[in-house]
Amino acid sequence: MAEQQTVTFIITRQDSPESAPYEETFHVPYRKNMNVISGLMEIRQNPVNASGEKTTPVYWDMNCLEEVCGACSMVINGTARQSCAALVDQLEQPIRLEPMSTFPVVRDLIVDRERMFDALKQVKAWIPIDGTYDLGPGPRMPEKKRQWAYELSKCMTCGVCLEACPNVNDKSNFIGPAALSQARLFNAHPTGEMNASERLDGLMDDGGIDGCGNAQNCVQVCPKGIPLTTSIAAMNRATNIQAFKNFFGSDNAH
Repeated sequence: MAEQQTVTFIITRQDSPESAPYEETFHVPYRKNMNVISGLMEIRQNPVNASGEKTTPVYWDMNCLEEVCGACSMVINGTARQSCAALVDQLEQPIRLEPMSTFPVVRDLIVDRERMFDALKQVKAWIPIDGTYDLGPGPRMPEKKRQWAYELSKCMTCGVCLEACPNVNDKSNFIGPAALSQARLFNAHPTGEMNASERLDGLMDDGGIDGCGNAQNCVQVCPKGIPLTTSIAAMNRATNIQAFKNFFGSDNAH
């Protein structure tokens, strides 16, 4: 790579949500240790394609640039991943950049991940507390539980697991593996477990855990190494128990 003076990007572009996608090729100056985003920045600074034609800058999402926010997800050489962590020296050229196909395209490489955030709403992936006064320190979590809960908390809603899941598509309303794992995270919290039944009910709603086909693609592609399939198995057990509780609960006791 050191001998190469340029890096070639073939980028799938789309001018609007309704317009047809097309490919455009760019050559950018090579620098040691550059990542995909630095290549995109070069194109933004000098939006001239490989044919020497002036074009519009490429649009993409980014924020933290250190694989924490999840915003810069895209398909790079056929694999969904974070573009900030994708080093040019480790990629085969030409480097092909495409938007994730699971989500609607907004423009170029920017997609709308709203279905991920709607899924978090469905499973109530938060801990409701009264913030009007100081509640003092919350209950402590046992160290063993804290360790695996921390692994689940690394989720950055990047969407890569949904992109890899064959059950998440435009013909399905499956909420995807990330939301299932987040329900497990908040149910494990000493305060969050007070609302555990509500989250489990959310998982049993339309598009919930029944939509998982156990393909196990999600755990293989997660950039944070989150044990997603372990969470799905745990939530499967928990929802089965919750279903029995709901059936034999107070509403059915008389």
